[in-house]
Amino acid sequence: MHEKKMNDTCKELRKSVLDMMHYSKSSHIGSCFSIIEILYTLYFEILNTRPANLNDPNRDIFILSKAHASAALYATLAFKGFFPRGWLKRYYIDDGILPGHLDRDAVPGVECSCGSLGHGLPIGLGMAIAKKTKNASGKVFVLLGDGECNEGSVWEAVMFASTRKIDNLVAIIDFNHLQGMGADVIDQANLSERFSAFGWHTEVVDGHSIEALSGALLSGSPGKPLVIIANTVKGKGISFMEGKLEWHYKSPNDQEYEQALRELEKS
Repeated sequence: MHEKKMNDTCKELRKSVLDMMHYSKSSHIGSCFSIIEILYTLYFEILNTRPANLNDPNRDIFILSKAHASAALYATLAFKGFFPRGWLKRYYIDDGILPGHLDRDAVPGVECSCGSLGHGLPIGLGMAIAKKTKNASGKVFVLLGDGECNEGSVWEAVMFASTRKIDNLVAIIDFNHLQGMGADVIDQANLSERFSAFGWHTEVVDGHSIEALSGALLSGSPGKPLVIIANTVKGKGISFMEGKLEWHYKSPNDQEYEQALRELEKS
């Protein structure tokens, strides 16, 4: 029963994202679909964050560093009651509510304004250090893209986090094997080995398995930050989007929208 509920919720999240991308004629649906199970696992299984405790210093904090996938986070937050689901009809349009990239002052539940890649992990590191300084509980979780890991600021944070033994910091890499211009911008094949070499506890999992994600997110080693390399598929759930670079940029037209909706309904 629980597995069916998980799958049904992920399907509904994808349908919400599909609708948002279609009516707003916006991009990054492939990037959104690759992280649906990750967001579900975090918000429905792991995080202690609730609409009522957003000012609690002991809450878990989540940062979506790959903020071009904001629609996926908005759908998740709406389903968890952080704001009315009706707001999902006002995404990235004139007189809308939900911006294309994340603005913490505009949307309840968004912890960090992000858009320019490479900023989320350094900010999350600072938040995790602040928690330790204040003896506050809760962890800081940061979701990055694999292409985002080309940024030097990411690796500065990686080195500093392990040096300072910031073990309340968790990074999750959406490893969908397609960077903004393809798979061969910078070779990321040994991403897990790089994190391990810099002193992180490293887990490699199926990024579409909620069970595997939950287990990995609850693992770790004292004195070490944790990274989850989540192997995912860009455009997951839609046959003509899966593994296709163009869906980093395209928005579905009417025919594609109807076909995608039919596939989701049958899944």
